[in-house]
Amino acid sequence: MSDDVQDGFVRVRLDLSYDGKDFSGWAKQAQGQRTVQGEIEDALKTVTRSKETYELTVAGRTDAGVHARGQVAHVDLPVELWAEHQDKLLRRLAGRLSHDVRVWRLTEAPEGFNARFSAIWRRYAYRVTDNPGGVDPLLRGHVLWHDWTLDMDAMNAAAERLVGEHDFAAYCKKREGATTIRTLQELRWERRPGGVLEATVKADAFCHNMVRSLVGALLFVGDGHRPVEWPGKVLAAGVRDSAVHVVRPHGLTLEEVGYPADELLGARNREARNKRTLPGAGCC
Repeated sequence: MSDDVQDGFVRVRLDLSYDGKDFSGWAKQAQGQRTVQGEIEDALKTVTRSKETYELTVAGRTDAGVHARGQVAHVDLPVELWAEHQDKLLRRLAGRLSHDVRVWRLTEAPEGFNARFSAIWRRYAYRVTDNPGGVDPLLRGHVLWHDWTLDMDAMNAAAERLVGEHDFAAYCKKREGATTIRTLQELRWERRPGGVLEATVKADAFCHNMVRSLVGALLFVGDGHRPVEWPGKVLAAGVRDSAVHVVRPHGLTLEEVGYPADELLGARNREARNKRTLPGAGCC
């Protein structure tokens, strides 16, 4: 599949962040709900006085209620439009966008760049507190309250069994024609100052509900409802387990997206479009 930028257009990279509370996720929806993509595309159309909408491609589609600190997207704009507006575009977007979404940087993307397919990893954080008094009111929109004391060592021991390349079908909401094979590069918990437990979850890509399902399984281990071995056994079973709870979205933030060196962007773009199988998997 070719991803060449059309003649007369320039590819622009956007680095952005948003509070997901009042958004119905990233992607535009037919019913007209408020989405991050829709908000930015409308603002871009307005401030450039364009007659048409230029569509954004994003590194990772976030669900309703999920936040982003280090989201990346790209858009292909006519060369003349970019030349006319680029110096003032960032400030004009800041004046047009709602305060819960910000574009921090607009740069001409290097050759071969695709915000989604060129990425080599995405890093999320999930934040939870087991403080018996609940969540700090100033953090309530970004931290989940778990009303049980959590054993972080047990959670990390369980997490170790999930790292690596696996079929995460047991932790994903299946989508027709999409693979659930992913390489989970990092999954660990730390207790931050103030008592908030923070999970770092890093992978080459994620399937739908994967992070929140993994967190839900590990919380069950941390509060003693399940043994350390349980999340690994669920993974090995390869099917959705009704006991795996998908935790609420507000504790989840997309923190950062990683890309290779510029000269490797095109190769990564092509590689990421290939449907994966696990080593030793048959064709049928």
